[in-house]
Amino acid sequence: MLAEVISIGDELTSGQRLDTNSQWLSERLGELGLRVMYHTTVADDLDANVRVFRAAIERADVVVASGGLGPTADDLTRDVLAAAIGRELTLDPAALEHIERLFARRQRPMPERNRVQAMFPAGSRVVPNPEGTAPGIDLTVPRQCTPHAPREDVRHAERDEYTCAPNEDSPAGGTCRVFALPGVPAEMKRMWNDSVAPAIREMLPSPRIICYRRIKCFGVGESDLEAMLPDLIRRGREPQVGITVSGATITLRIAATGESREACLAAMEPTVDTIHDCLGDLAFGEEDDELQDAVIRLLAAKGKTLATAEWGTGGLIADWLSTAQDSALHQLGGLPPNLPLPLGEGRGEGEAPSTAGSLRPNPLPKREGTDQLPNAPYLGGFVVTSPQSRSQLIESTGHALPPDAATESIVSALAAAGRLRLSSDYALAIGELPLYDPAAPVPPRFYYAIATPAGIRARSSPYAGPADILKLRAAKQALNLLRLELLHA
Repeated sequence: MLAEVISIGDELTSGQRLDTNSQWLSERLGELGLRVMYHTTVADDLDANVRVFRAAIERADVVVASGGLGPTADDLTRDVLAAAIGRELTLDPAALEHIERLFARRQRPMPERNRVQAMFPAGSRVVPNPEGTAPGIDLTVPRQCTPHAPREDVRHAERDEYTCAPNEDSPAGGTCRVFALPGVPAEMKRMWNDSVAPAIREMLPSPRIICYRRIKCFGVGESDLEAMLPDLIRRGREPQVGITVSGATITLRIAATGESREACLAAMEPTVDTIHDCLGDLAFGEEDDELQDAVIRLLAAKGKTLATAEWGTGGLIADWLSTAQDSALHQLGGLPPNLPLPLGEGRGEGEAPSTAGSLRPNPLPKREGTDQLPNAPYLGGFVVTSPQSRSQLIESTGHALPPDAATESIVSALAAAGRLRLSSDYALAIGELPLYDPAAPVPPRFYYAIATPAGIRARSSPYAGPADILKLRAAKQALNLLRLELLHA
């Protein structure tokens, strides 16, 4: 079954507020086995809303809308649904009584305007709202078009209505189930869990869910990585594999449909194996893993320690490593009750669990060949912001660099100084980042280095790409050099 999610409000279309309702509803619909094909955001305009709902009804089996059910003049969803399907609004006495009781309990007189919240398109069902004055609407609408078939809208201006061009491949007909919910997230989620999700489950011929798995990669570009995968990104493949890039990290997103979470995960496993076989060390983790999580786990497994010395990244790597280490160490003895759960863990009361499994960061592994739990592998770091502070750090270890030292020598000395000062097994250093010049015929390079028990290795990479991720990518390239060193040490 196909679904569409509609979000309503000027505050969304103007960019003043981020639409998080659509994301949440899409996740829940996927957990029920529905594929969300469309997200539509529409302003508080009657004609625009009517067109949006008419289009959604003809192309989706289930439509879930949020917003527009309040008592004010710009809350139009009731009127929109009535106009879209050609029915009158009628008063529901039970809904009105519920609204009156809410005001009485709050010891406030009910404004006359709130009566409109008890008006529903004829033939619709009420979705109770235990938390507020805006009940939802549950409506079954006959389609005019063939479900999911190619369609052509023909507008009859004189009647202000739409019909669909006939389709010869399959008979027209079927119905669309429309649910309209308030835009207040707490009310919307409660109503989904109590009423909407059970109603959709009853529509399904057999239990189906959609599960997702994400594999994180770093080290090549998006098109290069896709070329390394044998036909995995092909449209229509099952399980589906999508590819996205954010902050220079590539995510492969695998989606499978099945009768249970176990069936979905089993269906994904051959695809996961193929990805790892094809990409090798380019794949560094899953779900919410970042490069720093992989580095911390490798250090802990080998019983090694790390220090950092940063110039151009201003402590960014140190912040990442400290956060990753704290999250992993908390897992060894469970999270203290006063700490928030990491992203993906836990939901509000009555909310459905994630079908993707726990997104909590992996705990630190025991040391290789022992039953010992690891100590904190990241010891700390140094941040320098000028040639003077850089020289002071290096000279504090009894070494000095000539004034005309090459950049490669400088980052090597920084790595050596970090390792000596904190007596760590490894140290990672990154030098000064060059000025960004998108017009330069040849992009400048930046340098980074690792100090190991066997010596020091420096590397350089072009400082080029989108300006907003240059520093992020530089920090990740340095971290990735250390990750590869640890993998093959």
